[in-house]
Amino acid sequence: MSNKMFTLTVPVTFKKDGKDQTSFRRVGAVFENTRENGETVLSIKLDFPVAVTELVAFPPKADGEDGQVTE
Repeated sequence: MSNKMFTLTVPVTFKKDGKDQTSFRRVGAVFENTRENGETVLSIKLDFPVAVTELVAFPPKADGEDGQVTE
């Protein structure tokens, strides 16, 4: 099982010396995990509490059926 980590950020745009600049603030981490069957799963850990502190993303199913997912 592999476990790869990415820093989760949000872009923040501001003006400095009359020019627009962007910095990136850390809000959490994303972990890429590979299951025994080879499927990749992303786990998102947030640094601050909102309604939830973890989100998990799955790739869409091949037949287009997303189950309980709503948009």
